[in-house]
Amino acid sequence: MRGGKTLLGLFEDFLREQNWEWERVEGHNALRFAFKGDNGSWLCFVAAREEENQIVFYSVLEENVPEHKRIAMAELLTRANYGLVFGNFEMDFEDGELRFKTSLDGGDGEISPESIKPLLFGNILVMDKYLPGVHSLLHTDIAPKDALKLVETDENNEY
Repeated sequence: MRGGKTLLGLFEDFLREQNWEWERVEGHNALRFAFKGDNGSWLCFVAAREEENQIVFYSVLEENVPEHKRIAMAELLTRANYGLVFGNFEMDFEDGELRFKTSLDGGDGEISPESIKPLLFGNILVMDKYLPGVHSLLHTDIAPKDALKLVETDENNEY
């Protein structure tokens, strides 16, 4: 606990400061809320692992990747992950859930309220940046390499 606050409590305080609405995920030490960026909307989840002193933040695409698109999407996500410094894309091959994950491990130290801002905003900025490529792959016959070119240029290909 940080100053009497749990990790989830720190995150709730941060969301309150942003005037965002959220809800607790029943049966889990987690929160969820919807987010709308410049390129689309998605669901966000934060899970607190109190004993491990870790926070995991996910941006989750609201539509699952259809089975016939999963290999191409895996290629797109692998290509995107290669240039990312902070966070990574993941896809569940069983159901096609696609998400972007960032996490924070406090080790033996204390996770501060100030560390939540880059965890959350770094995540949603990357998700929003890559959404046009993801959507084009989902809804057209574009090749993964070409879908990535829609969102990455030489100037902005690393986060």
